[in-house]
Amino acid sequence: MNKKTKYDAVIVGAGFAGMYMLFRLRKMGLSVSVFEAGADLGGTWYWNRYPGARCDVESMQYSYQFDEELQQEWEWSERYATQPEILKYIDHVAKKYNLRSDIRFNTKVTKAFFDEKVNHWQIETDDGEKLIAQYCIMATGCLSSVNKPDFKGKESFTGSIYYTGEWPQEGVDLSNKRVGIIGTGSSAIQSIPVIAKSVDELTVFQRTANYAVPAHNKPLDPDQVRKIKDNYAEFRAKAKLTPTGNLFEIGKDSVTLDSEEERAKSYEKRWQAGGLPFLSAYADVMLDSESNRVAADFVREKIREIVNDRAVADLLTPKNIIGCKRLCVDTGYYETFNKDNVKLVDISASGIDALCESGVRIGKKVYELDVIISATGFDAMTGALLNIDIRGKKGLPLKEKWNEGPKSYLGVALAGFPNLFTITGPGSPSVISNMLPAIEQHVDWITECISYMRNKGFAVIDAQTEAEEEWISHVRDVADMSLRSTCNSWYVGANIPGKPRIYMPYIGGVPAYAKKCKEVASAGYKGFALN
Repeated sequence: MNKKTKYDAVIVGAGFAGMYMLFRLRKMGLSVSVFEAGADLGGTWYWNRYPGARCDVESMQYSYQFDEELQQEWEWSERYATQPEILKYIDHVAKKYNLRSDIRFNTKVTKAFFDEKVNHWQIETDDGEKLIAQYCIMATGCLSSVNKPDFKGKESFTGSIYYTGEWPQEGVDLSNKRVGIIGTGSSAIQSIPVIAKSVDELTVFQRTANYAVPAHNKPLDPDQVRKIKDNYAEFRAKAKLTPTGNLFEIGKDSVTLDSEEERAKSYEKRWQAGGLPFLSAYADVMLDSESNRVAADFVREKIREIVNDRAVADLLTPKNIIGCKRLCVDTGYYETFNKDNVKLVDISASGIDALCESGVRIGKKVYELDVIISATGFDAMTGALLNIDIRGKKGLPLKEKWNEGPKSYLGVALAGFPNLFTITGPGSPSVISNMLPAIEQHVDWITECISYMRNKGFAVIDAQTEAEEEWISHVRDVADMSLRSTCNSWYVGANIPGKPRIYMPYIGGVPAYAKKCKEVASAGYKGFALN
């Protein structure tokens, strides 16, 4: 194909962000085309089909809120929705609003160039199609570029290699196999208990121990669902006032206000309740090292209580602070290491020397395997954008602009890249907040911005360098105030060799961020040049 088609807007990605962006722009009467690399909707939820894949935000909060009818008609079955149920929800939304008609699947956008002569984006796809669009909107997701470590000898392994972030759509039969899983992040912690049930042997290769709290997942209580649905507007409004956009109770201001006995009771209550609210037992957990130690010690002691083998328990016990890496929510993770067919291999000092014909080699020892699963996460927040050849004014490549780390204005626009918007980009709350409200807030802001431009007769909007620098400086200053930025996590790009170490999300809280975005818009898009 070598045709050229003109649109008002092109959207890259058809996950939650791309779907809602399409809905809003179509309502405005714009001509829109969406390009999606996958064969269907879902984005991250389309690709991540690994065993045990489940959301760690409660389903009644992890959903769209733009349409009250949609909120009322959809029925979640569990406290934490599984990946298949999330896809069913996505399919329901797509059918309700006829979204698929403007989405092209199995199509990657490979290039996007801003043409200053006509003030439009020139866009190319992997099948040779060329398009023109006034606006280019990146809905590429924060966790969508799979990290595939280049293990030495990978081509020599005679078994199968799978990635949790690109799990085969047809599934994988692991029964009676010798399976090795590399990594102990969220996808591994979710999948390990499920995989262990069917395999002959499961060997877990751990570089860094992770904290996990129990999900205590269960079917939703119909009475509780009705209570929420009867007051959904109030429920959502309260959630927007919390730092992460999730509505749950935050405890006392400081751990110092309680005795040791009271602290233990507080954390035990949170442990029994399950989920991410564990970190909110005290408001200063991510600000004060002593408060953080109390929370971390509680989880460490729980690990020692659960895991029978003391040596294994010690290996599974994290040494870093709790919360600097994303807290994981599990179902029987630590208990799984009590099974006879599961073993833990510490690679913190040695790493993996190589993959060989029969498995994984560490030093002189070879772990013989039939299947290797790489649960090594993502090139978070920037990877999906940098995988596209994006060039702004004067042909500036995004890779060059971000050579020392990502820069953006509000996480939604990039100086020197006019009419380009990034939904939940670096510099916004995104991955440290509830992603669905974060997506909706960005999409609504972008929609209102485009509407403002059309009403005022502006053809181009470009973030100003000074405003961008001020915002990024603020993002970094706020990050430095928190313990979240103190360890090697994917939040700072530490899992990708050569990636600049920058704390990428905005940690100042959802209310402060939303207020700033509103102030910018109310002041005629202060910090932007419009013409």
